[in-house]
Amino acid sequence: MAFAFVQDFSQQAGDATTANYDAIHAAIMDKVADQPTGLVIHTAGFTGETFRIFEVWESREQCERFQSEVVMPTVMEVTAGDPGAPPTTTTYELHNVMPA
Repeated sequence: MAFAFVQDFSQQAGDATTANYDAIHAAIMDKVADQPTGLVIHTAGFTGETFRIFEVWESREQCERFQSEVVMPTVMEVTAGDPGAPPTTTTYELHNVMPA
């Protein structure tokens, strides 16, 4: 069953920098030869209150595996072990996914 993974990172008033996200994303992409197995879509952007990452995965297991094996080790490398405040994370099973 399709699975949604959402992370909201606090943002300081007037802060619209994506440097941290860009560095982590580039490092992750250097580690994966192709699109991660099971990833349907990855989006990232400002909501006006937070910086949000929204992903859809084919399954919860694929998402959790990629987070634990690739994302978190990369975050720790790029941030020198100080990733800052943890994001608010929301996950849920999706009833429907309609490709564009």
